[in-house]
Amino acid sequence: MSKSTVYGIYDDEEVLLTSVKEIRKNDIDIKEVYTPFPVHGLDKVLGLKDTRMGITAFIYGCIGVTLGASMIYYIMHIDWPMNIGGKPNVTSGSYFYHNLPAYIPILFECTVMCAAHLMSITYFIRCGLYPGSQSKSPDPRTTDDKFLIEIDVESDKKKIIDLLNKTGASEINEKNNSDE
Repeated sequence: MSKSTVYGIYDDEEVLLTSVKEIRKNDIDIKEVYTPFPVHGLDKVLGLKDTRMGITAFIYGCIGVTLGASMIYYIMHIDWPMNIGGKPNVTSGSYFYHNLPAYIPILFECTVMCAAHLMSITYFIRCGLYPGSQSKSPDPRTTDDKFLIEIDVESDKKKIIDLLNKTGASEINEKNNSDE
């Protein structure tokens, strides 16, 4: 069976949004949409689920606060205990929480640093934007000023092409894929 992929290229994000709405209204599955910048509302129109990046941010923040607390405890209580203002840092049998108010700024910064850096790394890996990765965009103009809708077609290609023309596509391309 021969499948093909149809690409509708648009010049404006508002036209793209209305086109996606119209295509989805006709029960046509859109494989992917490529844009040069984030288009507000496109995720809702495409029917995409919310991301779980907030959960990962919380987990990464917990890792950061744990690493920060471990570092503070090791430095201030084991490796180099200091006598500050006539009071030893190791009070009442080395309880960490006695000096916790002094450690809050450091713990906060460790939390933010780990969450931000690990979130960035997770985002780049999840999107395939790591060194050596190849672009998945079928048209390099989508990184500059064009918007592209990619639709896989098994039958009724003419209907989809007519719909793309009707919705304002400035250019329509197709690629034939053969199943083996």
